[in-house]
Amino acid sequence: MTVQEISQKHARFLHLNAQGLLRYPQGKPEKTHVLACIRQMGVLQIDTINVVARSPYLVLWSRLGNYKPNFLNELLAETKLFEYWAHEASFLPIEEFAHFRHQMLDPAHLGWRFNHRWLSEQSENIRQVLEKISETGPMRSKDFEHRRNSTSGWWDWKPEKKSLEVLLTTGQLMIRERDQFQRVYDLTSRVLPDWRDTDNPYSPKDSEKHLLHKAIEALGIACAEWIPDYFRMRLKHVNLENFLEEQVSSGNLLAVKIEDDTRRFFVHQQFASLLINPPALSSTMKGTRILSPFDPVVWDRRRAKELFSFDYRLECYTPEHKRRYGYFCLPVLRNGQFVARLDAKAHRQQKIFEIKSLHPEQSIRQSASLFADVHKKLTEMASWHGCESIRYGAGIPSEYRLTHEC
Repeated sequence: MTVQEISQKHARFLHLNAQGLLRYPQGKPEKTHVLACIRQMGVLQIDTINVVARSPYLVLWSRLGNYKPNFLNELLAETKLFEYWAHEASFLPIEEFAHFRHQMLDPAHLGWRFNHRWLSEQSENIRQVLEKISETGPMRSKDFEHRRNSTSGWWDWKPEKKSLEVLLTTGQLMIRERDQFQRVYDLTSRVLPDWRDTDNPYSPKDSEKHLLHKAIEALGIACAEWIPDYFRMRLKHVNLENFLEEQVSSGNLLAVKIEDDTRRFFVHQQFASLLINPPALSSTMKGTRILSPFDPVVWDRRRAKELFSFDYRLECYTPEHKRRYGYFCLPVLRNGQFVARLDAKAHRQQKIFEIKSLHPEQSIRQSASLFADVHKKLTEMASWHGCESIRYGAGIPSEYRLTHEC
């Protein structure tokens, strides 16, 4: 059977469309849009760096525009979302809980996040933590007495913090809400009082297949190598190659090729019409977005390079004198291509949004329309952060500098 071949531009369109990066919601973004956005991505990675808005809020802003960040906190408190290890620590739609429950009950494959030794040697500490939360109600890590042992590992956490993390990983605790972005832990039996493990309709194999489908759907187009990383899956019950063949045979997935690439790629059947009758790509992929380093589009550095020819890395863990682009480099996406990367910092008290560095991509033709689009997006980003003016670092090209306040 002949396999359809598509252009690189078409493949980028499929990916960005599936990721919700080609159009903003009509009207003012509401809480329902936030939930729909997370459902579309399947997962929202959590990170605590806050030189600009923390990553989960920034990922949503890239797709929704000027929304209220507190909508995310409210959805968690309303149990529309839950936190667990997916692509690292993540917010997930609550309807996915049944599929991740198998990992909670058999968490050894999560590696460093699950500590057999701690579970066995600190059973009394774990019992006390559970008892305290059971009696007192939801608690933060800082609500426990600080008894840190400076010779221990795990980032030198105090024992209760380690026990909370193990209890979250094993599913005995959940995150009830976030208080100033601090986790508030509670018993799973109180967060989800109607949940019974014996009633889970999905087997571990069912759930692995489900998450593979979700990954392909969220990616829009994917080769086999890209798929497990989306939810950081360590497949134990499903052979990926056999799964893909079965799904193509059944019509659930469509196999395609991308020009100048010998690999097979897979597209979810719901996007079949976009393969057969693609829209005018140049007009459909219009727009500029500034992304978080933990955005699904760039968190897989190899995928970003293969699909967008964008060689990207996060340098916050790199010594300052070795950084090339800055501490928290934000990719700038315009019309389906990465056109620049910038390092920014929101000075919230002074209401100043600082652009510390901005590096245009060498392969992108510079133009007045490009400068105008980046100007506009920087203004919107600064305003969303509550900043009234933008300050530029000395080395930023003059064409990218705004001459007016936000």
